[in-house]
Amino acid sequence: MAKMTGNYSHNNGYSVDRALMKELKAWKTSSLRYPILLRGARQVGKTYLVEQFAAEEFESLVTVNFEAQPEAIACFESLDPSEILIRLETALKKPIKPGKTLLFLDEIQACHRAIASMRYFKEKMPQLHLIGAGSLLEFALIQGKFSFPVGRVQFLHLKPLSFEEFAKARGKQLPNIQQCSLKDPPSAETHREMLQLVREYFLIGGMPAAVAHFCTSHSMLECSRIHDILLGTYRADFSKYATEAKQKYLRLLFDGIPQTIGQQFKYSKIDAHIRSRELKNGLDLLQWAGLIQLIQASSASGIPLSAQLRRHQFKILFLDIGLVQRALEIDSQIIYHQDLTQINAGAMAEQFVGQELLAYSDPHRSDSLYYWQREKSGSDAEIDYVFTFEHKIYPIEVKAGKQGKLKSLQQFMAEKKSPLGICISERPLAFEQSIMYVPFYLICQLPRLLKELPF
Repeated sequence: MAKMTGNYSHNNGYSVDRALMKELKAWKTSSLRYPILLRGARQVGKTYLVEQFAAEEFESLVTVNFEAQPEAIACFESLDPSEILIRLETALKKPIKPGKTLLFLDEIQACHRAIASMRYFKEKMPQLHLIGAGSLLEFALIQGKFSFPVGRVQFLHLKPLSFEEFAKARGKQLPNIQQCSLKDPPSAETHREMLQLVREYFLIGGMPAAVAHFCTSHSMLECSRIHDILLGTYRADFSKYATEAKQKYLRLLFDGIPQTIGQQFKYSKIDAHIRSRELKNGLDLLQWAGLIQLIQASSASGIPLSAQLRRHQFKILFLDIGLVQRALEIDSQIIYHQDLTQINAGAMAEQFVGQELLAYSDPHRSDSLYYWQREKSGSDAEIDYVFTFEHKIYPIEVKAGKQGKLKSLQQFMAEKKSPLGICISERPLAFEQSIMYVPFYLICQLPRLLKELPF
């Protein structure tokens, strides 16, 4: 099959490869293919990914951007796929050939009938490859002002670049990482090199534009400018999904949340003079925009973890660690020379670990994050993250390499009769006294490493 030509690279032709591409390629040839709704915050690379996918796998790409081309909304007055394609071809003056063309409906939240039409594309024209996406798609889905094609659409979630994707973008080969084991851990040289790369990721983060600019310019100053642009873009978007009166609460939350990472969230820490009800609404909006993720407190007494939530107790994770670093104006020299778990009182390390756990979660699902805090009055025992793998619950503590005593981890293991605890730190990969020590750069290999243990 002839492939498309053209440059679909970020910034000066630099290509950023995404792990989700594998899912898209499997979708292309699947006999059970459904139209895709690609979900994710603005600027995580949804459009770029679709364009790259089309360039590699299709003869042509036809894109409809409903914000830039509002006249295209009229093409969906009928929900019949044949009529829609005729009108789109006429309006865009481009042929759409099922099986050879990828049809991409961008900013699809601006046309609710386009979302509804996906059902009929699945039923009447399954040979057409159709992807919809939008920076504010979640608002359309949650508000439910149209008939959603339940059971006729599949979701894929795109997040900022994981550390593994970042390492590949930086040209680092990872065979030693992907094949290492508890019996054959990474060498001391590899360990040092990868920790240095983690420090780099703390500064740059996983936003595609920032990664691409750094890979070409090698300038942290240029990268900071990209972070400023992204933060400004998110603030400018507030007017698209909040009234003028509510925008002030969004600004307060957006600017204040980076300072609360790693702590149980209290509305009073944002502004003690504003009613929590007003700020809670703002939190919901930021979640729907994909800019924050709640880490819910769970008693972790069984699976699913969501069944034991303490709903008024939660922490907050920001979209991206590079944006957090820029928002907090952390000195880069601190990140290069201080223990990673101690930077900003451990908040940056917790952001990194949470972001990594989300990055490697099932892209077909909207996964949640959980932590555990002992319910006993006066107890300060807390586990940074608890997660499930193969129907088992594992506690994760993010601690300094040699100084951390892991008291909370030990308490959790005793109380929940858990045979294994996980400590993520700068320490090399090891297994000692029922605790698996995992260096930051190996979170991507956590499921594989867990399978090595006889639990």
